Amino acid sequence: MPGPIAIEDLAKSLPVKARLIGVDLGAKTIGLAISDIERRLASPLKTLRRAAFARDADALAAIFAEFDIAAIVLGLPLDLDGRDSPRAQSTRAFARNLAKQTSLPIVFWDERFSTAVVTRSLIANDVSRAKRAEVVDKMAAAYILQGALDRLAGLSRPRD
Repeated sequence: MPGPIAIEDLAKSLPVKARLIGVDLGAKTIGLAISDIERRLASPLKTLRRAAFARDADALAAIFAEFDIAAIVLGLPLDLDGRDSPRAQSTRAFARNLAKQTSLPIVFWDERFSTAVVTRSLIANDVSRAKRAEVVDKMAAAYILQGALDRLAGLSRPRD
C-alpha cells in the first residue's frame, strides 16, 4: 500500500462485511479498538506498550491477522487550528512505515479531544485514576474508530 488514503476512497473499496481497527498512537502506548463486521459499533480492544517500531509493527500485524482486519483507522493528533502538530508528524511517519509492512489501507481520522472526552466520561462515571490509566488509550481508540464508522455509514447511505 502506498500510504494513507482518504476515507471516501476507503468507503468505495471495502467489502460489505469487514472489521476495521482503530489505533490511538501515543508516545508510550498504542490503544486499539475494533469494529463489528457490519461496521456499526467500535469496541475497545487492548492497549499495547510501545517498543521499537519493528516490534510494534509485528504486534499490530498479528492482531490484524487474528481479527481479519480490512483497514486501519489511525488517529491523527492535529493542533486546535487543524494544523499538524509534532505528534501528528510522528503519526504520519508511523503510518508511512506501517504501510511498508502491511497491505491494509490506512486512513487518518482527526483525533482532537478524543482522550479528553474519554477521560471526562470516565471521571463522570467515577472511574478511579488507576482504572482510567488502564483503559483510556483503548477507549480513545474506540472513540476515534466510532467517528470514522459514523462517517463511513454516511458515505454509504443513498442520497435523498
